[in-house]
Amino acid sequence: MATRWGLCGAGKISHDFSVAMKTLPPGDHQITAIASRSKDQAQEFAKRHGIPKVHGSYEDLAKDPDVDIVYLGVLHTEHWKVGLLFLKAGKNVLCEKPFAMNCRQVKDLVATAKKSDVFLMEAIWSRCFPVYAEVRRLLAEQAVGEVKLVKAYFGSPQLTIPRSVEKELGGGALLDIGVYCLQFVLMVFNGERPQSIHASGVLLDSGVDESVVVVMKFSGNRMACCTFSIAVRLPNDAVISGTKGSIQVLGPMHCPTALLVNDKQAEFPLPDPSLPLNFTNSTGLRYEAEEVRQCLLKGLKESPRMPLAESILLTEIMDEIRKQVGVRYSQDGE
Repeated sequence: MATRWGLCGAGKISHDFSVAMKTLPPGDHQITAIASRSKDQAQEFAKRHGIPKVHGSYEDLAKDPDVDIVYLGVLHTEHWKVGLLFLKAGKNVLCEKPFAMNCRQVKDLVATAKKSDVFLMEAIWSRCFPVYAEVRRLLAEQAVGEVKLVKAYFGSPQLTIPRSVEKELGGGALLDIGVYCLQFVLMVFNGERPQSIHASGVLLDSGVDESVVVVMKFSGNRMACCTFSIAVRLPNDAVISGTKGSIQVLGPMHCPTALLVNDKQAEFPLPDPSLPLNFTNSTGLRYEAEEVRQCLLKGLKESPRMPLAESILLTEIMDEIRKQVGVRYSQDGE
């Protein structure tokens, strides 16, 4: 029986998610409904992607009996409010990253999911890529010895994009792309809490972070360094350095198709999209969708690849970084 998806939001990421779905067997995944604040936009989207049902409100989608799980593709300033709506209605939810605006909101979502006894996952799609599975396998085998240092870079010039730079839209490098660097470090260090976090950054006039460097220290004298920016292009790779060699996830590190292990390269190609995509390697969203399906089939309420406790820790780290660089959103005062 196919996993029946409902899309919340008819924006760019929902388009790419729909295109990625077409690379999976229709007997396993079906998008049965879409909801948007603009019914016209939702109808146009449904027509383009062959989605049978259109809802003019999120509330209607929450009540739809033909939806097993909702993919939350709205702006992250809305994740908390809209996420609570679906979770309270008893719907399973895959919520785009960042999970919410701060840790208080994330804990709220997690507690509500547990209370409603439904599945919830932060859509850190990176975790579901074959390259990441290979990295985890290599680390488990201690292929590069004892890991001492992790470095992750993500820089993408987007100062002309309102959602990247405006505070009201949850702008800033950290929430948009820095989250990918930090989650990578946490994956390598098995979701361990850092002993110390030192962040330095520069802000835009709007009060959001333009470029940030974060240095973290973990137990056993292990270090991590993350650099992210919405002003410049960076190598966008990630390097794990151990006592016997290194693993380099080649850019784009957040949706990779290749890695170097001690200079030996391995390729993990993606299927071709049936329609043009908005974001790099977006057909890779298929891996995340399949991860959700497998979790639901096993009756799991969270994904072992991106556990809820790790999403909480990730947001706590981001809250601390924002505090150190001086970024505060209206949601922080609620």
